[in-house]
Amino acid sequence: MTAPAKARAQWADIVKGICILLVVLWHVVMKHYLQIDWHLSVPLPGAWGTFGEQLLPLRMPVFFTVSGMFAAAAATRPWLVVARSRIAKFYYLYVIWFAIHTTVLAFVPDFETLSARNALDVLEQLTITPTNLWYLMALAVYFIVAKLTRGMPTAVVLGAALLLSAIAATGVLAAPGNRGQLYQNLFFFLAGLRLKSWVEQWAAGATLRILLIGAAGYVFLMAVVQLLHAERGFGVWPALSVLAVMVGVAAAVHIERLHRLGALLARLGRMTLPIYVMHMPMLALVHLALVKPFSRLGSGPQLVLAVFLPIVLTAVLVAACLGLHSLLQRIGARWLFDLPARAAVPAAQRREDQTTVRLNRDDFLSQTDRSGA
Repeated sequence: MTAPAKARAQWADIVKGICILLVVLWHVVMKHYLQIDWHLSVPLPGAWGTFGEQLLPLRMPVFFTVSGMFAAAAATRPWLVVARSRIAKFYYLYVIWFAIHTTVLAFVPDFETLSARNALDVLEQLTITPTNLWYLMALAVYFIVAKLTRGMPTAVVLGAALLLSAIAATGVLAAPGNRGQLYQNLFFFLAGLRLKSWVEQWAAGATLRILLIGAAGYVFLMAVVQLLHAERGFGVWPALSVLAVMVGVAAAVHIERLHRLGALLARLGRMTLPIYVMHMPMLALVHLALVKPFSRLGSGPQLVLAVFLPIVLTAVLVAACLGLHSLLQRIGARWLFDLPARAAVPAAQRREDQTTVRLNRDDFLSQTDRSGA
C-alpha cells in the first residue's frame, strides 16, 4: 500500500500566478508601453517603468524557488526518467517556441527583444544565449545540475550557486542576452528543491505582521540601493532576492485566505506555460499595430492610456493566451506544450510478445535439459 499523495499547496500556485502576471506586465511596459511617443506633462510612463524595476529581484527568483519545490520529487527519479520528462521536455519546448518566436518577430524588426536575424544567431540562441524563452532552457540546465550534485552536501551546492549568482549580478561575467539570468537564478531553483521543508515552514508561520515588516524592509532597501546606485554591488542582488522570496511567499499565504482571488490566481499559476510561451509574439503583433496610432493621440487620450494601458493590455494578453491554448488543445496541438509521448504498444501486442518470449525460454530450457542428460 502507498501513502496518499500530499496535497499541493495552493499558496505555491498563487505565487506562480502572481509572478506570471508580473512577467507579462514587465514585458508590456518595457517592450511596448515605453516605446510609445508620449506627449504628457506628467511622468506617468516613467513611473510604470520604475515600478517594474522595483520588482526585478522578486519576479523570477520567487518563480524559480517555487519551481524548485515542485521539482523536488522529480529530481530523485532515475537519470533516464529525468532526462526525458524534464531535461528533454523543457529543451524541446524551448526549441519549438524559439522557432515560432523567431518567425513572428521577423515581421516586427523594431520590437525591442532578442531574436535571431541570421544562422549564427540561431546557433547561439539555441545553445549559450537564450532568448526571452530562457526560463525553459534554464529548467533543463537546472535539472542537470540538480542530478549531478544530488549526492553533495546542501551547504556546498547552495554556497556555490549563491556565489555564482552574486558574481553574475556584478556584471563581471560575460552574459549577453539572458545568459546572466541563468547564472543568477540557479541558486533559487536549488534552494527551493533542497530547502522545500524550510520554505513550507516559513509559509506556515507567515503572519500579517511578518508580511508587513518584510514588505516595508524590501521597499526601503530597494530605495537605498537605487539612491546609492548599488545594484551591481557584490551580493546586493541575491540578498534583495532572498528577502523578496520571503515576502512573496508570505503575501501568497495571505492572498490564499481571500478565497475567490486566491482560487483565481492559483488556477492561473497552474497555467503559466501557455502564457509564458505565447504572450511575447502576441505583444509584438500588438506593438506593430498600435504603437504608431497611440503615439499620434492627443494628450487627453494619452493620459488615459498612460494610466490604464499596462493593466488592460496585460489582462488581454493573458486571456488571449489561455483562449488560444484551449483551442490548440482541442484541435490536437498538444505537442506545442508537452514532449510527444512515445508510441504506445497495444496490450494485445504486449501479450503476444510476452508469450513468444516465454515459449522461446521454455524451448531453450528443454533443449538444455536434453543436452545435459
